[in-house]
Amino acid sequence: MQGRKELTPKMLYQVHIGNLVPQDNFYRILDKELNLGYLYNATRQYYGDEGQESIDPVVFFKICLVGYLNNLNSDRRLIEYCSDSLALRLYLKYDIDENLPWHSTISRTRGLYD
Repeated sequence: MQGRKELTPKMLYQVHIGNLVPQDNFYRILDKELNLGYLYNATRQYYGDEGQESIDPVVFFKICLVGYLNNLNSDRRLIEYCSDSLALRLYLKYDIDENLPWHSTISRTRGLYD
């Protein structure tokens, strides 16, 4: 008898993004090996003390690195690519239900830095 798979979404899921990405995933390894914490002090001069909170500079540089590694030239396409990958969401520290920054935020932030 031929089977037929149908998707029946549940109302609630009990899942952790860390359990969905293999331990040997490239971006997991990259996150362990490449410490970008120094960027907070290196970029402090580009941010003011008042106003709306900006994109995390480490997240911004990680997104740019993903674009470089995957040859993605469009910020819109880059955010779509990152949003669609559980491994990249984990790398960027965004949970399954969180929205990534707008593509225009990436463009404007790129303009901040020399």
